[in-house]
Formats: sequence, structure tokens, C-alpha cells
Amino acid sequence: MKNFTIFIFLIVLSAFQNASAQSGLTGINYQGVARNTNGTVLSNQAVKVKISVLGGNPNGPVQYMEEHALNTNALGLFTLQIGKGTALTGTFAAIPWQNANQYAKVEMAITGGNYVALGTNQLMSVPFALFAAAGTPGPQGAVGPAGPIGPQGMVGPVGPVGAQGAVGPAGPAGPQGAQGPVGANGVLTGPAGGDLSGTYPNPVVANIQTKPVANTVPVLNDVLKFNGVAWAPASIGVGGFILPFNATENNAASLFSITNAGDGTSIEGINNTTTSSIAAIRGIVSATNPGGFSSAVRGINNGTGGLGIGVWGSQAGSGWGIYGVTPNGLGVYGNSSAGGTGVYANSNTGTGLIATSNNGVAADITILNNANNSTALTVSTLGNGTTINATASGNGVAVKANSTGGNAVDATTNVQTAAAVIGRNYVNGEAVVGLAKSDIAGAVVGRNDGGGYGVHGFVSGNTTGTGIGVYGRVGLGGGTGRAAKFENFSKTNTQNTLEAYTISNGDPGDPGAGAAGSFIVDNTNSVSPGVKASVNTIFGNYGASAILAESTGTGGFAGIFRSTNTSGNGNSLISINDGNGNAITANVKKNGNAVEANVNGTGNAIYGWVPTFSTGKAARFENFNEANNNSLLSAKTVGNGIAGDFIVDNTSGTSAAVKGEVNSQFSNFGTAGLMGVSSGTGGFGALFYASNPIGNSPAAIAIAKGNGNGVTASADKLGDGLEAVANGSGRAVFGWVPSFGTGKAAQFSNYNDGNANETVYVSNDGTGTALRVHHKGPSGNIAVFQTGNTAAGTNVIRFDKTGKGFFNGGTQLGGADLAEMFDVTGGNLAAYEPGDVMIISVSQDRAMEKSAEPYSTLVAGVYATKPGLMLTEGDATLDITDKMPLGVVGVIPTKVCDEGGAIKRGDLLVTSSKPGYAMKGDLEKVKPGQVIGKALQELSSGNGKIKVLVNVK
Repeated sequence: MKNFTIFIFLIVLSAFQNASAQSGLTGINYQGVARNTNGTVLSNQAVKVKISVLGGNPNGPVQYMEEHALNTNALGLFTLQIGKGTALTGTFAAIPWQNANQYAKVEMAITGGNYVALGTNQLMSVPFALFAAAGTPGPQGAVGPAGPIGPQGMVGPVGPVGAQGAVGPAGPAGPQGAQGPVGANGVLTGPAGGDLSGTYPNPVVANIQTKPVANTVPVLNDVLKFNGVAWAPASIGVGGFILPFNATENNAASLFSITNAGDGTSIEGINNTTTSSIAAIRGIVSATNPGGFSSAVRGINNGTGGLGIGVWGSQAGSGWGIYGVTPNGLGVYGNSSAGGTGVYANSNTGTGLIATSNNGVAADITILNNANNSTALTVSTLGNGTTINATASGNGVAVKANSTGGNAVDATTNVQTAAAVIGRNYVNGEAVVGLAKSDIAGAVVGRNDGGGYGVHGFVSGNTTGTGIGVYGRVGLGGGTGRAAKFENFSKTNTQNTLEAYTISNGDPGDPGAGAAGSFIVDNTNSVSPGVKASVNTIFGNYGASAILAESTGTGGFAGIFRSTNTSGNGNSLISINDGNGNAITANVKKNGNAVEANVNGTGNAIYGWVPTFSTGKAARFENFNEANNNSLLSAKTVGNGIAGDFIVDNTSGTSAAVKGEVNSQFSNFGTAGLMGVSSGTGGFGALFYASNPIGNSPAAIAIAKGNGNGVTASADKLGDGLEAVANGSGRAVFGWVPSFGTGKAAQFSNYNDGNANETVYVSNDGTGTALRVHHKGPSGNIAVFQTGNTAAGTNVIRFDKTGKGFFNGGTQLGGADLAEMFDVTGGNLAAYEPGDVMIISVSQDRAMEKSAEPYSTLVAGVYATKPGLMLTEGDATLDITDKMPLGVVGVIPTKVCDEGGAIKRGDLLVTSSKPGYAMKGDLEKVKPGQVIGKALQELSSGNGKIKVLVNVK
């Protein structure tokens, strides 16, 4: 049954005991009715019931557990005895009935399923009174009223069979009777056990959890405490408060609050020790991530005058009045919310404020209000000393100025003999360094409004080749600007913005040596170009190019692009056009090739490809000269490779790998969109191969939009015009007509009246159906077989859409009887065999079982050996392998015995007491409905199987 099935139970409990209650508890009756969610009883079902006796309460420990395997009857009823099942835990005799009330937990499993808990109920006094078998019986209680009638006793032996009457309709199930009231409880007597001593009904608590309770007499306010040996009365302590005192509470209110309305201190902590780092009063915030402004100790002064102090720390010696320490936060925090001073430092002769730090910032002075135009730091002196004296004894900057709006440093002097800024370096460093983060201004500007140089850098007198006239660098300190930039702002200036000129002879052994310009990106992880050239013009004139390379001599190349790293994968040249023009245009004026590409390795001489975002063609070849008869594209190989390989590598693509098209009015041989020729003694003119083993696409599709054939196949010799093979589970040939078509899915015709071969030959060496015809339309016949020389023909056999057959010449079957398919009782067909005499089952609808009593009027037929026609209430697709063919009319081999005497030909046969066997019937005893049929063979003695003309009467 499924796990949502519920069960409704009637429980009847009674104790097996003798009148004097001396034999002890030996079992408890339990009776139940199993029903499903609809209230229908579960009749004749195999069930398992597990009973657990729990001590003290419905969730108490398991005192005893047992399991019962049994069957429900036709009414869903089952009966068991608690204490008589297979014990799983404990023993029934050891259940301590005298200690406490016991509870019964019931679980059930249906037909091999999992156990489902049905509920837990208290076992009342009827079985509990039986614990007196182990003690002194108390006085017998008053007799309670009579309970309901108990379950029916065992069925007696079967009497002789009488004449069977007609079966009447089943009446509704009657309501279950209510359980009778429980009798009065008896008095509990006998010695107490466990943590109790004395005898019932007045036992004494001697232990708690097996620990003894002392006999000491308690006094006022004592509590019961365990002193390590016994439970004894003891005082709770002075005022109920004992030191040391530790407690943990979770409460939003103040846990400890003392208010002093007088002049004294509310809380005072005093520590008289001389140990370091002690605290008279300590506050701790234990959370590792407390909320903002959480404080371990907080002082609040609600006075509005000028004399109050929030926190006052004093020190009588040379220590700290207030000492704040924090690893990342603020050691001491002072704040003024109005016009006061957050922290005030003053000194008459010493230093007013000293700020030091070992690893962090010594002082941080910041104005956090964007609207505050005050000076962040004002430093002034009325004497002749230096206003600010900054010294860096290490490698740091003595003064660093930064501004996001104004000048970082604004230095001004009005004295002719002085300088606003002087830079001096007497070692190897720079005298003046200009650093700027501006997008429009320069860190250092050299300007000449005459005809000289704005910046002039030159090398003279250095012949080592290491001198640099102008050295522009970028990237030091993480900079990302340009090392140099040259601009021309005059459109009429035709002078070159940058010129590099050399008269070097170069080095034949070192290509590129002595170049007029050398541009190098020396970074193996870089994606920058060695040279970037750009032109912005609307004209396509000769020379209007980002790079113009010319070879003006009789030798040389206008350009060479070479990747010199033999292990590199980079391209020698990439040409990209984001507009509508060509990426590369190549043209030769004479006999050379416009493009010549060769490959010395295993790569491609030419590789044309379209990126994922493009919709163009990888290659296109066109001939615009109608007088040119040469092939537009020629691919030839002398190896074993493919001359042309066309692949559409896109699992979502719908394009063809190769498209051949011819636009002609002629159908001459060779006038084809695609022509494949096999000129050798082997090979194929064409091969279409769908190589993906999990693909569903056909290897080839042929479609004719006109009146021609989709495929025309012809074999001039012994080959087949069309051979189709299915190596998998598909069809070798699948002919179909779409929903809008009016043609035939297939037609096979033989127009040679001298050809004696079959027009269609169907052969099957497997175990499947050789020919299957499936009619899915609303009308028409499944199959029609005709004869005659005319096109219309004459119907001789027809099967209509309902499966009915029409045979003009009659039918002939190979079987010997007519059989009907039935289920067998219990569903185990393997327990039956052909020849068994079968009767109608009275416990299962439309089912049969073996006969087992003589002259049964329930006899229905014989388990057929070779039925000529099998009937079933289901359709032709019903799986009947688990059903039995019951022969009801015809000649059937039948199992017989000599219980009624020797069997002669023509004798009437009836059921016998031997299961599944028939016997000779006594004509004086035979009644209507008992005869199976007439014997066609003889049986002199014993058991056997003979042919019987079965016809139940």
C-alpha cells in the first residue's frame, strides 16, 4: 500500500489469567480492522504489526517490543495476542507492570512496505491488576458491567456440501460496538522499589536518581543540596547572594542598578593590591563586533553648567590621569558639539602638544565639513624662528603638498634677489622634479615664443652610444601617461610633426639595425603595439594612409612583417577594416599573383574566417568575364587528404556546408547543382554520412518543388536501384505524406508481367513484428487486399478501422478451442499449468483458481494448451502475458484422475477433490452447472491428461 494509507483500528484488550490471579500475565488480546483512506476495508491482505510497550508515558523507554506477521480476512479483520509475537526487544514476562502505567505503541506495514505508526494508547487497569501475580493480591474490586461480545471462535470442521443457493447482494458493514466501561482499580500493595522504600500504599522517597536522601531535619529557609554523598538540607547563604557570583542573563533592561539619592557614592570599587594592571572597576564589551559608540565604561553628567565632568581621571604622582589604548580605534576621543574645544593642550614653558606614533600617523588634522572654509591648520610665530620646520631623517618626503582644487604649493616672493622656489641637489639626484596629475597641464613646461627650441636636448662628446639627447619616461611610480607627445595644431603646416633621419648603412646580419626609428614593446605580458599610426580623413587618395611604406629602388620591399619567435603563435600581419572597405586589397599589374601564400609547416596557406559577431563570408570568388572558361576555384591534392573540406561547426546552425546551384533550362548529364563522379573501379559517386551517433538528422534530403522525383535511383546491372540499411533502432525506409500532402507514402509496382518475383518482400530474423500497419486517421480501412486485372480491383479481405475483419472465402484457425483471458487468484500464474481444471474465484473479481472439491458448480473451463481464438475485454495492445487462457469451448487436453472410476470416451466429467483434476461424473449426482465436458480419450486408472470436448453445462 502507499504511505498515505491510514488504518482504523478497534482494540480489544483482555488479560489471560486464572480466577485467583496466580498464573501471571501471559498475553493481551488485540483485534483490529484495516481500512484505506476511502474507508474501504483491506481484505485478504498480508500485514505485519509491531507492538511496543512503553514505560511511564507515551514517549517512555521501550520495555518490550514484538512483531506479528498475519493476514486480514475478507472483512479486513485481524486478531493477535500481545506477548505471543516474535520478540524484538526484551521479554513480555519482564515488563514491570508494578512500577508505572504502561503504554502500547502500534505500528503496521502492508504487503512488504515500511512501518507506519498508528498511535500510542495507555494500557488500563485490566492488565495492570495482573502484576499482583508477583506480589500479595489486594481485595477484589466490584465486578464491572459486562463488556461487548468477544471475537468469534475458531471455525469447526467442514460438513458435507449442500446444494448451493443463489448468492445474495452484499449488505453494508454494521457499525462497531463501543467498548465496555473499565472496572474499578484495585489497591496497590507490596514492597516499593527503585528510589522508593517501604511498602505500598505509603512508600517513602529514599533516593533521588539513586543518590540517598539524608535524615537531617531541615530548618527555615533551607534548601535541598547534594553534598557529594547524599541530598541534605542546607542554607542558601546570606541574603541569597554568595561570592564569587557569576550569572548570565539575556534582558534588554538594566541587570544591576543602584540609585543613591544622598551625597554618597552609588557604586565604589576599591583594590588594595600592588599588582600591575589591576582595576578597581572594570567594564568589558565582550562582543568582537560591537555596535557604534559601544563603551565598556561610560560616564554621563546631565548638568547644563560649566562645572560638570563626564569622566574625571586623576593621578597623584607622575602617571596618567586618563590612559586610552586601542589597536585600531581611538585611544582617547574628545568632541565638541558646539563652539568649544575638542582637545585643549597648553604649556607655559614646555611643549603644548606632543603626538608620536611608532607605526601609524603621528597626527591627523582634517575638516570634514565641505562648507567649512576655515584653515585646517594654522601655524604662526611672532618671533624670528622658522614657522614650520620639517625634517625627514629617512627616505621619506620632508614636505608633501596635495590639492584637488587650488595650488598644491603657492610660493611667492617680492624680493628681486630671492627665488620663489630653489631646487638644489649636490649629489646624483635631480635638482628640480615636476610631478603633475593634471590632464591639461605639464609637470615641467619649456616654452620659447621665438624661433628656438622649446626644449633642447643633445649629446656631444659621448661616443659610447649610451647618451640620450631627450629622455622621456613614463611608468615610474605607477604612472600611466605618455613618455613623449608631438602635436601640430596648424592645418596649413605641411612639415612632418616628427622626423627621424639616419644615413646609417645598417647591418646585413642584423635586420632592422640602424633604422631611422625603432619602436619596441619589451614586455612579454603586454598587448600594446610597437607602432601605432592613425589617419583621420574622408579621402581615399594614394598616400592617405596610417602607414605609407615605399620601396623606391630596384630591390627591397615596401613592407616586411615577420614573427621571429619560432615557438610563438602570433600573426605576422593582421588587417582589420571596421568600415565597408576591404581589409586588404592586392593588385598586380603584370603576371604575378595578386596574393601568394604558402605554408612550410602544418598550418593553412590561406585561412579565411568569420568571427562570432560577423555576418560576412569567409571567402568569395567571382569571375566577371563570360569569355573566361577556366574554373573559378580549383582545389587539387596528390595526397590522401580531402581536396575540399567544408564544415558548418555550429550546433544551432541551419546553413549548408556546401551549396551547389545551376540555373539552366537543360537536363543534360552534368547539368547539376552538385555532381559527384567516381572514375575508378571503387569509391562512391557521392557519400552522405551523418556521423553523430546521437544525432537525429538524415544523412541526405532530396526535395523536388516541381513535378520531378525527389530521388531517382537506377541500377543498370545486378545492383539494387535503392538500398536502405538501418543499423540502429530506426527504419531502413520511412515514407510519409505531410499534413498538407495528398500523395502516397509509398507505392511498389511491377510492370513486367513475366516477372515472378514478389513485388514487396518482408523478412524479419528478429523477435519483433514483421509488418505493422497503424491507421491514425478518422476513417478508412486498416488494410484492403484485392485481386483482379483492373486498376480498381476487387476486395477479398478487408480490415476496417475498428479491427473487424471481413473474409470473402471464410477463415481457418490452427488452434483447437476458444479461450477467454482471466486473472488467477493471488496473481501467481506460475502455480498453474495447461490442463488444470479451473473454477470461479469467490475472493477476487474476474479471477480463476484450481478446483479442489467434487461436483463444484463454480467450474468454468480448463487452462487451454493451444487456443485457436483468444478473447479478452481489453484491446489488442493489452499485455496478457500474466493472464491465463481459459478454454471454454473446444477440444482441450485436460488433467483427469480415477477418483470417479475409469474414464471412457463420451463420459461426462466433473471436478474432483484433487486440485485441478476432473473425474468421471455419477449421472445420479450430476446437477446443472457441474459438467466440464465429454471425454474424447480414455483413462483406466491413476492420473493423466486426456483430450476433452469442453462445454460447461
